[in-house]
Parts: sequence; C-alpha cells; structure tokens
Amino acid sequence: MTLFNALGFRWDRSAVPASVPSHSIERVCFRFHKMLPEFVWDASMLEGNPFTFPEVKTLLDGVTIGGRKISDQEQVLNLAESSKRLLAMVKSGQFELSKPVFTELNGIVARKEALEWGVFRGEAQETNYTPDVGLGERGRYTPLPTLPGAPELNLVFREGIAALHECEPFERATAFFLFGALQQFFFDGNKRTSRFMMNGVLMSHGIDAISVPAAKAQEFNEKMVRFYLLKEATEMMAFLAGCHPEAEVIMPPEEDLDHGVDMEP
Repeated sequence: MTLFNALGFRWDRSAVPASVPSHSIERVCFRFHKMLPEFVWDASMLEGNPFTFPEVKTLLDGVTIGGRKISDQEQVLNLAESSKRLLAMVKSGQFELSKPVFTELNGIVARKEALEWGVFRGEAQETNYTPDVGLGERGRYTPLPTLPGAPELNLVFREGIAALHECEPFERATAFFLFGALQQFFFDGNKRTSRFMMNGVLMSHGIDAISVPAAKAQEFNEKMVRFYLLKEATEMMAFLAGCHPEAEVIMPPEEDLDHGVDMEP
C-alpha cells in the first residue's frame, strides 16, 4: 500500500522542508519546557478556550481563576499535564509513534471532556456513535464509522504508521498530525493529541516543537477545513512549517513553492 493510500490524503512531497536544523534532545526539551505556558495557551486558543495568557500562567502556577468555567479550566490543565507527560517520554527515550503512546496522551488531553478517552472509538462501552467534524458553511466531515472493537480504525492506524516510516522526521511528524485529525481515532481531542504526537516525533529527532500561534487560529481553522474537504495536505504542511521557530531557515523561497501534488511512483 502506498503512503498516500495508507494515510487517506496526499501532498506535494517536494514542497516539504528537506533540511531542518536539529539539536540535542536536551536542548529541544529545554525549549519546550521553557515555552510550556505559551504552548498550552496556543493549544487552548485553537479550541476556543477563553483563558487569557496571563490566566493560563496563573493556573499553571497552581492558582485557580475566578469567573471561569470548570470545563475550560480542566481543558487547560489537561493540556499542561499532557505536555509534561510528552516531555518526560521524550527525555527518557520512551516516546514512539505507537498506539500505546497515542492513547495514553489522549487519555490526558480529553479527560472528562470526551464521551470516552484513552481508547479508540468502539474499544470501550460506546460502539455505535460516530462523531463528525463541523466545517462551518462547508458542512460536516464524517470519518470511518465507530464499530465494536474498532477493527477498521486499528487497521488504518497500523497501515498508516507502517507507511510513515518511509518519511523523514519532519514530514513524518506533520503527516501524522493530519492523519490523526482526518481519521478521528478518538471521540474528541484528535487534533490536540495528534499535535502532541507530531511534536514527540520532532523532539525525539532533535527538532524543535511546533506550536500554532493563537494569532493564527483562524488561518489554521480555514486551512484545516480545506484539508478535510480536499484530502490534500500541501497547504497545511506549509502552514505548519511556517509555524516552526526556525521557519526562515527551513521554508523554501515563496517563488519556489509549487502547490501541485507530487505523485508517488
């Protein structure tokens, strides 16, 4: 099975940054730890969470915020806890692109927020409900149906992971984020969990983690809608590369970008 068929979408592989600066794992983990409040706030803003950056910092310091919903507070705390767990995995060499890691992180990210968390859709009590993704005026995107035991989702995941091994780390990381977002393995928290997996791949290879800035939330959402509709990821991969802290180094000049699709041989 080819890479594109296994993942369920395609992209122009020639447009993915081929040369990405790498550092020691200690260095990239230090940066991630230092930037943790910004990473948590950015991620919460993508979910429409009303917490301000100062409020996120205060909450991470252990001080509760008056006048905010408990659910919004728990979402921020879950993002912080999953960030710390990811960091510990990378530091100890335990991170891998695998189902156990994926489900563990979702179990933290979507705790008390999803219908069920930490399991693929269909692997626990709920075996019929299939969630969809709202695309605004463009309608809704419906993934594979939820089935008892999640046989289809598990097959898609295994084939996707196997296919991703042919990719270099930066391409593998960004492709996995979009893979998880498209296939909707969980009832909720798919994009958040998949971004953590993306950053786990990056940091495990000495590449700085990517955070989508809160200021780019609308742009992120607009491009994701097009991705769900077209199953074409070139635009989103370029967007994620542009959010990398060393984007000026890794992004090709604008005139060199060709948004066609490089077909696999």
